[in-house]
This record gives sequence, C-alpha cells and structure tokens, in this order.
Amino acid sequence: MKGVAFGRTTYETLLCDRPAAGVARITLNRPGAMNAYSFGMTQELQQAIGAFRDDDTLKVLVLTGAGERAFCTGGDISGSEPEHSAAVAAAPMGHGREMREGMQAVVLALRRLDKPSIAMIRGYAVAGGLALACACDFRLAAESAKLGDTSNKVGLLPDEGGAWLFPRLMGLDRALKMTLLSEIHDAPTAAGLGLVTEVVADGLLETRTLEFAAALASRAPLAVRLSKTMMVRAGQISLEDSMIDAQHAVMIANPSADVREGIKAFREKRAPRFEGR
Repeated sequence: MKGVAFGRTTYETLLCDRPAAGVARITLNRPGAMNAYSFGMTQELQQAIGAFRDDDTLKVLVLTGAGERAFCTGGDISGSEPEHSAAVAAAPMGHGREMREGMQAVVLALRRLDKPSIAMIRGYAVAGGLALACACDFRLAAESAKLGDTSNKVGLLPDEGGAWLFPRLMGLDRALKMTLLSEIHDAPTAAGLGLVTEVVADGLLETRTLEFAAALASRAPLAVRLSKTMMVRAGQISLEDSMIDAQHAVMIANPSADVREGIKAFREKRAPRFEGR
C-alpha cells in the first residue's frame, strides 16, 4: 500500500499516499517555505480531503508536513503568488473571499469529516498551521515540535478558524494569552494546555502515528463514523437532542453486518473482521 496514491495522481503542493491498509496520508509539500500554505495549496487540500471522504476503502486520514522543520507555519506571506495577491487586493471584499474559499474551506472540510483525522506534527505548527492541526480530531506531536499562534505578531488574525478552535481546546484565557502575546509552546507544554493529544519521541513519531491510525482503521467503520458524528454534534446540542441522535444512529448500526460479526467474534474469542456493512 505504501506509496500508492489516492485522489489525483499528482499535486503541485501535496503528496498523497496510503501508508497502511485503510489509512490515507496527505503531506503538505512545501518544505522550503516551512509548508506555509498558498492559495493554490488550499485548493489542492480541498480536493484531496474530498477524495479521502468519498473513498470507502479509506478509514483514517493522517495530515502532516514534509521535512523536519515544520508541520505548517500558516499562510505564506513571502509574496510567492503575486498575481493572486494583486487580484485579492483589487477585488471588493477580496481578503474575506480569499479566506472563505481558501483555508477556512479546508478547516471546515476537515471538521465535517465523519471519519477520524490525525495531525502528525514535526517542527513548527503555528498561526494557521496550528488551526489546521486543531481541525483534526487528534494531534500527535514530536517532542521537539513547537505550537502556538504568531498571527498577531505581524498584525494578522486567527482567521482560519483558530478564534473558534483554540478556546475550545485550551480555554478562553489561555487561548487569548497565546494569540495576543504570540506565544509558542514546546510539545509537552502544548499537551498540558490541551493542544496536543500525545507527545512522541522524535524518532518514533511516524511509527506511533501509523500504529494509532491502524488501530482506528481496524474498528467497525459504521460505529466509528456514527460515534464521531454523535460526539461532535453533542457539543452543540442538548443532552435530550443528543439522545435522539443516538436513537437514529442505532437504527443504522445495530442491524448491521458489522455488529453481527462483532458479537460472533466475541463469542468465538477471535478478532472481528469488519467490512463496514
């Protein structure tokens, strides 16, 4: 499976492969720019995430950055897309439209997935790069990783979704402190603040991430997708409405072939063979 692409065969700013059965990996591939995102990258990310979403053989998404220096350092402010920047500046409400059609659309695409996603973080994940990581369900970070929000440092804003995501993971006071003072945290500190799910030794990050992804991919696909949908919605609705969601979900899950296989495997004392049916 390793090296086999999904979605489009080639992208200009991404690498897409299947490192394990049921696992898709999207790698931001601008290491010379510390994987800062361009508008072109955001368009390719939306396509790649959509290809993962629509492929039922793919059960877990791993999102990472090429090289050792960075996961993603936010938007590219080096002037690498001068024609695009000029068009944005000239258009009425161009900056808002660029955000809506660019990284905000990527963050929403990740948040809308009913399959689990993992950000594998080496180096810096800052500003919009941190928002991108926080849009994933899990964040596994190398011990040497650095996470924070540097957007205010140059007068920019946490506009890719960070203003919503950071307080929900860290609490409002700590998120405000990080953004307003442009703080960057080491991985253990970020884990204590709620930004990181698990800190892993640098040399073991890929192994551990793929192990975690494979464990998720081995679970019953219907149960995983429905459980994630229920738990994400539960943060926005009442307990009673969440229980109504559960009633609807069990009408899909309980009669499924996966549940019959799971119970049979339990009784036969063997590992289940789930097929997502």
